Amino acid sequence: MPFPVLLCRAVWSVALLLAACGGDAADPTRATAVSARGDAALGLRLLTQYQCGSCHVIPGVSAARGVNGPSLQAFGKRSYIAGRVPNFPDALAQWLVAPASLVPGTAMPSMGVSPEEAQHMATYLGQLE
Repeated sequence: MPFPVLLCRAVWSVALLLAACGGDAADPTRATAVSARGDAALGLRLLTQYQCGSCHVIPGVSAARGVNGPSLQAFGKRSYIAGRVPNFPDALAQWLVAPASLVPGTAMPSMGVSPEEAQHMATYLGQLE
């Protein structure tokens, strides 16, 4: 199994363990809001630059009217990325860099996003509520 998948599963396991102890540690939307390490304004520009709106509707991106991918409206409130990967900032950044590394066979293409750019993009998407 690829390392990113193992890491993602380990993070999710820890979150579930913490949830069993009480509190809201297993709430991925809270983790997204608190843990994102990028610049949201730069993330918005990068989402536009990489033409993510050709497949997705993205709030704040005027030309983003795509219908091939899901709308990213309220993405920060979602529990999962692509319905399978827990929505944590590092997992989202990995998804933006190399989607097939997390979900083999996904229709989401690798767009050449760098890990640093992905952190900014993940920050923007994580704040969408």
